[in-house]
Amino acid sequence: MSEEQKRVLEKQLWAIADLLRGKISPDDYRDYILGFIFFKYLSEKQVLYANELLQGETVTDYKLVTDQETLNAIEEESLLKLGYFLKPSELFSVIASKGNSNNENESNYIIEDLQTVMNHIEQSTMGTESEEDFNALFEDLDLNSTKIGRTVGARNSIIVQILNYLNEIDFKLNEIESDVLGDAYEYLIGKFAAGAGKSAGEFYTPQQVSKILAKIVTTGKTKIKSVYDPTCGSGSLLLRVAREADVSEFYGQELTRTTYNLARMNMILHDVHYREFDIRHEDTLESPQHLDKRFEAIVANPPFSAHWKGDANPLYNTDERFSQYGKLAPKTKADYAFVLHMLYHLADNGTMACVLPHGVLFRGATEGHIRQYLIKEMNWLDAVIGLPANIFYGTSIPTCILVFKKCRKKDEDVLFIDASGEDHFKKEGNQNILRKEDIKNIVSTYRNRESKDKYSYAANLAELAQNDYNLNITRYVDTFVTDDEIDLNALSKDLEHLNSLLQQNSKIIIDFCKELNISTPF
Repeated sequence: MSEEQKRVLEKQLWAIADLLRGKISPDDYRDYILGFIFFKYLSEKQVLYANELLQGETVTDYKLVTDQETLNAIEEESLLKLGYFLKPSELFSVIASKGNSNNENESNYIIEDLQTVMNHIEQSTMGTESEEDFNALFEDLDLNSTKIGRTVGARNSIIVQILNYLNEIDFKLNEIESDVLGDAYEYLIGKFAAGAGKSAGEFYTPQQVSKILAKIVTTGKTKIKSVYDPTCGSGSLLLRVAREADVSEFYGQELTRTTYNLARMNMILHDVHYREFDIRHEDTLESPQHLDKRFEAIVANPPFSAHWKGDANPLYNTDERFSQYGKLAPKTKADYAFVLHMLYHLADNGTMACVLPHGVLFRGATEGHIRQYLIKEMNWLDAVIGLPANIFYGTSIPTCILVFKKCRKKDEDVLFIDASGEDHFKKEGNQNILRKEDIKNIVSTYRNRESKDKYSYAANLAELAQNDYNLNITRYVDTFVTDDEIDLNALSKDLEHLNSLLQQNSKIIIDFCKELNISTPF
């Protein structure tokens, strides 16, 4: 599928939001739009797979199958292959058609049918390998919520409107090599994030930043055994890594229930098989879910300077993720708690790249102690990349990317990149945007470990020690622009010439005033 066709689909899907503006608030209709798109995807996927199984049979169109024995066989195979099962009567197109019925003898009320179908999708997975991946997946789609209509009729009308519009869109799932729907879904998530204000950071990392992180952790690799994001949001970072290398397994953890559901939907919509991803819903710092795992690639955009229990809970002092460093991250700033958690999970041959607020580079006290330990004792810090301010949705603070590797050479330099200057981004509305050339410059500079005038510098460990392990980028990358030298003699001659012209003009004005018999302005 061409880029043009992809953009058409993105516009078609985003147009649903236009249909609902003024009727439902954006925070409310986001979950319904994304949820119904997912339901349509599951339905079409079911039809395609069932039709494959029906090749050579008397009835080859799944929508027309009524024989229970055949349905049982398709269900068994579908649960193994797809991880779920939908009956012909439960397909998206069937529900949408009922809602669009103009038959006076047939009601177009579909809320109960739709709720039954979504419940059955989850129930069909019970006792199977995919149960955890589909459990409560549609819980955010409250079809009886007054947020989408005060009366039952109003709610039904809105839902019918969304389903009818979606039913007219061809997802083209039979184009095997096309990941167009997954791309369009990502596009919608990004569009909703752009309008969500402060809450956007909870579920979405801008693609420009995702690309940088993904390209860094896959440097020199075409295959990655496993990738992990401890604060995975909608899963966009994990999926971005798969665009740069062949990923075998995806792992993530997410605190917010709605976002956790969105991440699982996003994985399935990108055709990641349920056996290939493991996304958990828990607090990463308090209830880590993958402690026995080590990952070849780790990417993350943790909540900036979040509160955590820290030293308020003595158990953290003996927690194997934090105990070797001697001190804990402050309870009002969990940034280094997330860093140490990720480093615990990083494989010896792995690379970790995470986005953090600039304060992690220079704040002292316990954070300074941890920072020094990571550099001096462990030699795990590989690069520091400064990003422009106002690049993330919901916050204008400047941020940085920290890159860690456990397989660094003893005296290997730490690379500093300052990509925050005005020449390295574009202003677009209220946001600053990294262009393709800006991303390429960051990534190539990192991969080649280049020192570029006023942009990057490879600092040896002795220099970091001399700066008391303060990582403020301006200590290493000199971005000061000197003014051109001024020739004072030439300037003096210019002033003398201007003064001569001024006197000549004054004399001319005085002569005119005398001719006109008026007073002079001098």
